[in-house]
Amino acid sequence: MDFEHMSEVDTAYHILSQKGEPIHYKDLIIEVIESTHKPVQSLAMAISEIYTMMNMDSRFHYEGESKWGLTEWVPPEVKRSSSRSSAGTTKAAVTKETTRKKKLESIQN
Repeated sequence: MDFEHMSEVDTAYHILSQKGEPIHYKDLIIEVIESTHKPVQSLAMAISEIYTMMNMDSRFHYEGESKWGLTEWVPPEVKRSSSRSSAGTTKAAVTKETTRKKKLESIQN
């Protein structure tokens, strides 16, 4: 596949599709950079930019432990949201905030 004419985030999607399993974000992003053959002035900045694009793209799913996979790999019952009591909503908000903090920490490592 010709990754040179694709965006970095599309390239990451295709790499994950081909591998079929979650990959550590740094390994994935380095593979994206190598596949696209685009010049990179700062590896840290490139990692940050691509990570941010993946984070904003609904095709990607954070698996934990700094690994990313595809949303299509997540079983439907996990993706489904249900109406719960306010206690359930509060717990979901706390879980979401904890996940967000873990993502931010993994970027900084």
